[in-house]
Amino acid sequence: MLANPKPTFLLASPEPALLAAIEPVLAASGARVEIVLSAEAALASMIAPDPPTLALLDVNLSGMEMGRLLAAVRAEVSPKSLPIVLISDTVTQEWIDRLAEGVIDDLILRASESPYWRLRLDMVLRALNRTRELESLREAAVLNAQMDRLTGVYNRETLLAMLFRETDRVQRMKSSLCMILFDIDDFGHWNSRLGSDACDDLLCQVVGRTTRLMRSYDLLGRPGMDEFLVALPGCTPVNAVMLAERLRIDVFCSPFRVAGESIRLSACFGIASSQGRSPVVVLRDAEQALQSAKAA
Repeated sequence: MLANPKPTFLLASPEPALLAAIEPVLAASGARVEIVLSAEAALASMIAPDPPTLALLDVNLSGMEMGRLLAAVRAEVSPKSLPIVLISDTVTQEWIDRLAEGVIDDLILRASESPYWRLRLDMVLRALNRTRELESLREAAVLNAQMDRLTGVYNRETLLAMLFRETDRVQRMKSSLCMILFDIDDFGHWNSRLGSDACDDLLCQVVGRTTRLMRSYDLLGRPGMDEFLVALPGCTPVNAVMLAERLRIDVFCSPFRVAGESIRLSACFGIASSQGRSPVVVLRDAEQALQSAKAA
């Protein structure tokens, strides 16, 4: 029912007869069943770092009023990650309201037969799966919109947005931020000679070599076809020059293997320091420095 091969169901009730009736139904689904007898124990399980897949709570739990327990859980855990099913003797207006608000996911009467329990729990878990799948698709769509599809680094729009945030942090912390803009020389020549597929491979290899020289919090983007920008938080201009030299040697001095050939590439570099200025202005400075490098 879930992607996880061994889900955990929390069953919280003080009544031995109810536990004895429901536990076999839950275990038959292949889940591991965790039984607790009090509201406090149920709360501790649900807000733990590794919470259960599904929680079944008896409204007659002792130690804490059920409304307080539900509020405490939802303050810590999203409904998307932990569905809650209440076990009650009657359907009250309070529980109907909690269902409408999304605080709980289902309500099952205590006197229900075992087949009915299995059916309702299966419906809850299927709904949870659909919600998780939709959330995963949404996150993937957002990520795809932020990244360059070929190389997997940030596209120009996303990189600029991140640079604005970095610039704000630089201004607050009075720290440094440098950018290295580099452009592969004569890439149009290689595109004509090798074809677009081989040149796509070349660009991916350049990215792979570049990222190996970067720190975990550095940013890499592709603002142009054969142009890449490295943003270096906390980096001084002197250190940026040193990194650019390492990029020139480690990325471009060794030949690239593509389409059965050994290809040597070179690149020009432009460096600019933020000094708290707008990323658009700093990027323009880096572009001017890059043009000067090309002219030289």
